[in-house]
Amino acid sequence: MIQDANYNFIGKVMMIFCLIFTISFYSCTAQVQNDTNEILPGAYQIDKYLHLLEGKRVGLIVNQTSVINATHLVDTLKSLSVDIKTVFAPEHGFRGEADAGATVKSGYDAKTQLPIISLYGSNKKPQPQQLENLDILIFDIQDVGTRFYTYISTMHYVMEACAEQNKELLILDRPNPNGMYVDGPVLKMDNQSFVGMHPIPVLHGLTVGELAKMINGEGWLNNRLKCNVAIIPVENYSHDMTYSLPVKPSPNLPNDLSIELYPSLCLFEGTVISVGRGTESPFQQIGHPDLKEYKHSFTPVSMPGSSVHPPFENKKCYGIIFKEKDVEGGFSLKYLIEFYNEFEEKKAFFNNFFVKLAGTKELQQQIEAGFNEEDIRMGWKADLESYHKMRESYLIYP
Repeated sequence: MIQDANYNFIGKVMMIFCLIFTISFYSCTAQVQNDTNEILPGAYQIDKYLHLLEGKRVGLIVNQTSVINATHLVDTLKSLSVDIKTVFAPEHGFRGEADAGATVKSGYDAKTQLPIISLYGSNKKPQPQQLENLDILIFDIQDVGTRFYTYISTMHYVMEACAEQNKELLILDRPNPNGMYVDGPVLKMDNQSFVGMHPIPVLHGLTVGELAKMINGEGWLNNRLKCNVAIIPVENYSHDMTYSLPVKPSPNLPNDLSIELYPSLCLFEGTVISVGRGTESPFQQIGHPDLKEYKHSFTPVSMPGSSVHPPFENKKCYGIIFKEKDVEGGFSLKYLIEFYNEFEEKKAFFNNFFVKLAGTKELQQQIEAGFNEEDIRMGWKADLESYHKMRESYLIYP
């Protein structure tokens, strides 16, 4: 019995030593990166938030982008003995393997055996019973800076649930790879949907932390509730910086070029035109089987994990492929207007999803009426100016 007690004592000492060593390691790593002025996402700065989790039951809203270097945040926090109770998974799932719009199933993570609750599909907002055994939630997901990217809609619902159930929310901020741009039509709230929750432009120029401040400050949660949010900012980041994502944020945004083109090309998802799903270059090419006057061609095929049944599966599409030299970044209507004009069946070009993505009915009406891009832009100029003024109040970064 005495020998067992000694072993238990030694074991506890070793566990404490390992814990202190791990914390010190991450703290030192953070300091080295700070000294070299490298961009340091919030998750990396463990020494700034680990104390906020002590003695608390923790839930995480995370996916495959929630990493510290090559280690998932879940694995890191578990190694530090954080009491993780639940993982909540957004669109594309916890490991990022589900196609856009595909059902994300609840269950258990094979690696950690933690319960996973889907926040995509019929259960977009954490339910009261799902938060009962939690004291604090952590949101750590890489966004790409567009209004219709659904991770920010998930954050909205998480904030609302936390506010209603009096739970704390910790946001580990990450850079916005399109954060240098503020552009596009501002959403009209009668067109609100899961691909557009807020009256912000297509390119909103905010990190998720800054957007959370705006959601709270503008009273956009149900009944104008306020969420108790703490934000760990990104170090050495400003909005004029470029940022190459270390992990692809979703299956069909595989590289920097696709992320740069996404704000403009995603609107094609509301049309009859393919954006290259089911190919090796999604959101880097556009086309249609009937546009045979274009020289470039591609054939979408089934690609489980990214596009199980893409539009025009096994049919050759003709159109345009983009290269780095062709792309200026930001938001453009050039190719949307061009393809509408080239497409013969005008009434079949747009579908019901387009207005949700655009956030306004006027854009489709203007394109159908033959407006050029310059004239269309004049229509949202005043809204953008108002948004810029509002945005200033919530910026964390210059």
